[in-house]
Amino acid sequence: MQQVQRVLVVCMGNICRSPMASAVLQAEVERRGLQGRVAVDSAGVYGGHTGERADSRAVKLARARGYVAIDAERARAVRPEDFERFDAILAMDEGNLAQLRRRCPPPQAHKLHLFLDYAGLGFDEVPDPYYGPLQGFENVMAMCERAAPRVIERLVGLAPEAAPQTL
Repeated sequence: MQQVQRVLVVCMGNICRSPMASAVLQAEVERRGLQGRVAVDSAGVYGGHTGERADSRAVKLARARGYVAIDAERARAVRPEDFERFDAILAMDEGNLAQLRRRCPPPQAHKLHLFLDYAGLGFDEVPDPYYGPLQGFENVMAMCERAAPRVIERLVGLAPEAAPQTL
């Protein structure tokens, strides 16, 4: 029996970027028939939205594209046990990554990456769309859709560790 690969996607409050990325990753897992091999979750470095649903703009956009897993998302903060539990912890931006690095036990630090870098799409950050127009959410969704197949491939060993490219 193969070990389940667990991935945690992390943004600031866990109401925009990470729920969108989680929903897209979950759809990719299902599309490839990898249920039971890959587990996806999301969290935020800030716990002020704990228990809330994803931002309504993220939900509307995700549903329109068929990503219904976003309906089950509830915001939560990163917990100390997450560093042990997950195989990859993927931050949406450098600020989130820096906060994760401060909290992460040194033996688990190798699990921390930027989402787009882990996908081999370069070191670019996924911008926070919260204070902007709907177009920002659409841009984030497009980044998540481009990265998801490569993240899943890397998790299950279907692709070598990708060299960063520009987005």
